[in-house]
Amino acid sequence: MHTQDRPENHLLAALPRDAYERIEPHLERHSLSRGAVLHRPGEAIRDLYFPISCLVSVTVTMGDGRTSETGVVGRREVVGINAFMGGRETTQTEYVAQVPGDVVRVPADPLREEFDRNKALRDVLLKYTQAMIAQISQNAACNRLHVLEQRYARWLLEVRDRIASDELRLTHEFIAEMLGVRRAGVTEVAGEFEARGIISQGRGLTRILDGLALGAVSCECYAVVKGEYDRLLGSGAES
Repeated sequence: MHTQDRPENHLLAALPRDAYERIEPHLERHSLSRGAVLHRPGEAIRDLYFPISCLVSVTVTMGDGRTSETGVVGRREVVGINAFMGGRETTQTEYVAQVPGDVVRVPADPLREEFDRNKALRDVLLKYTQAMIAQISQNAACNRLHVLEQRYARWLLEVRDRIASDELRLTHEFIAEMLGVRRAGVTEVAGEFEARGIISQGRGLTRILDGLALGAVSCECYAVVKGEYDRLLGSGAES
């Protein structure tokens, strides 16, 4: 089966053709609603999810109830890679659909069998794991070193890439939670961006009007992570 015949998830399309054809009977397309939880901390990973048009946040909740995002998963990625890393459960992370949309679900067992016997498939998934580690590491540095304006611009660009849309249906409250800042700070920066013609806003909606200007405001972390994905998985990992 040719890549263009496959679901529009870049990582799924990058799998070797023979391996893809063997797991294809197990693939199921589903729609996720906002707030759907795919994996909770400590749960065994029985299924993997390849997003097509939805956005999944990887979050950590502290003892006092505060939540912070450590990564995002969209159409170039997969949820559940832990299934191949020697353990079959998540650790302290939770995976929550934040932008509703479609995913392709596959049981972990047939994909794990291909991982064990197919070096080409294993190489793709290990390269993806390396790219994901780079994203998480860069996030940690970005959250520590860069100002909110830069981080907000970068986050909008990351979301746009992963859902292939300039219309982001996300509230300021949610964005603030994911960035680990006060809602008032996000509202202030978003207002400045709107005044400069970079974005427009509606109720629960942010529309990117000038991606080049947004990239100019963003810190270097966006380009660093994008470059690492492109290096490891090819430029088809994003568009």
